[in-house]
Amino acid sequence: MSTELDIFESNMPKSRYLYCAFLLMLFACGKKQPIDKPNIIYILADDLGYGELGVYGQSKIHTPNLDALANSGMIFTQHYSGSPVCAPSRYVLLTGRHTGHAYIRGNDEWDERGDVWNYREAVDNPSLEGQRPIPAATYTLGNLMQHAGYATALVGKWGLGGPLSDGIPNNLGFDFFYGYNCQRQAHQLYPPYLWKNQQKVMLRNEVIAPHTDNQLNPGEDSLDIKSYAKWLQTDYAPEMMQKEALQFIETNQEQPFFLYYASPLPHLPLQVPKEYYDRYVEEFGDELPYDGSNGYFPHRYPNAAYAGMITYLDDQVGELIAKLKALDIYENTLIIFSSDNGPTYTGGVDAAYFNSAGPFEEAYGRTKGFTYEGGIRVPMIASWPGKIEPGVSNHISAFWDVMPTLAEVTGMNVPGDIDGISFIPTLLNQAEQETHEALYWEFPSYNGQQAVRRGNWKAIRKDIFDGNMNIELYDLSNDPSEQKDQSDNYPEIVEEMAQIMSVSRSTPSLGKFKIKQLGDQSAL
Repeated sequence: MSTELDIFESNMPKSRYLYCAFLLMLFACGKKQPIDKPNIIYILADDLGYGELGVYGQSKIHTPNLDALANSGMIFTQHYSGSPVCAPSRYVLLTGRHTGHAYIRGNDEWDERGDVWNYREAVDNPSLEGQRPIPAATYTLGNLMQHAGYATALVGKWGLGGPLSDGIPNNLGFDFFYGYNCQRQAHQLYPPYLWKNQQKVMLRNEVIAPHTDNQLNPGEDSLDIKSYAKWLQTDYAPEMMQKEALQFIETNQEQPFFLYYASPLPHLPLQVPKEYYDRYVEEFGDELPYDGSNGYFPHRYPNAAYAGMITYLDDQVGELIAKLKALDIYENTLIIFSSDNGPTYTGGVDAAYFNSAGPFEEAYGRTKGFTYEGGIRVPMIASWPGKIEPGVSNHISAFWDVMPTLAEVTGMNVPGDIDGISFIPTLLNQAEQETHEALYWEFPSYNGQQAVRRGNWKAIRKDIFDGNMNIELYDLSNDPSEQKDQSDNYPEIVEEMAQIMSVSRSTPSLGKFKIKQLGDQSAL
């Protein structure tokens, strides 16, 4: 019987093994040893699917820089995000608590404030921005790094508290912040402004509201690229963020730094500079336009644009690495790359065309927003020259393991109430790796869901809001795409999974996340 690791490695270019052997020879010849506290860069892609990088089997999209990073480091085949959507996944990453114990368990746009989806009003009224704030007393990964003596920065997307609330990055462990405070505002990659710490920085872009200003003008030719010109403006947010990330590295090169780089790519809308989609138009040929009818903005070449967005992100990773090497600090830098959840299903993205979820199912209901593998299994690459040997790991890990891992790297203690386990033994090939008895997810959206991963077994309970308490059961060792429900064949395992679902959660603090069908009182 083939294991998941066998399946993964069978899809990997054979040249990778020769490359790894060559790198191992280099390590054996001796390299500059890191100091006690390495620089740490954690790069979080947005909605990047498990199968959208070359080293994870992608054949249409070019990701040479991330592939090279992976080939010089460790590729994780069984790493999971904190949640199938943005805000809770980021909360889990920053706190080490899974969604059964998290304060934020779903996206919460904090809409009692007013018309929070009005992009034009938000330009002048920052009280309409941001998601429900996490408490200022929350101990985050940023706090941990500050206490370890690191300069800390968040560049990219926050999504855990509005600009006029206590829940801003500067209050929660980050010395420097630049990017989108609000994940709704990140639904435009040519935004009218971004935030630098607590200051709004205006950009040279007009306000074009996502999901509203998303149609061609009457009479315009949908096959003419010029008809889409208004959605290609001047200041591209990912470019502005990259400048700030590079500057942060430059400024802090003489001290240990922690950069949490939460890129908005390749999250919709389909927006990328022309040279990036042009190269894929040449490769893919002509295609039908996306007309904007399924949300976000239209695009003449949707597949080319989506591929271009991922390659743009890949180029930025290459620039970061080049900067580290130019400053002679690459050898002393731990880089981790991952994604906040699986690929999207809307806005002109054709996940099936790209095989975005890799070995997992890509239909709606199986990717972003859902606790099937396609929604929560994500790529993870870890590189640390001279410390992490090139290889592939099938260690089962999740976002809540990142905090204890980085705590161990920096010699810090973690709070006693987190759910994570350090995977440093796996990274450094040291002592026996401690493992989770089970991983648990809870998602009070998309009709209510729970999921458990225990060994090779995966249990899913969905449609909880409709009163469904049945559990689907899958054996991921021979059914990674979760096609064959085994619940009728293994009732004793189903019962064990139900027990794990029961004991792995506490009552949510916020009413919006309470699930009355699971016994929460006063659920909204």
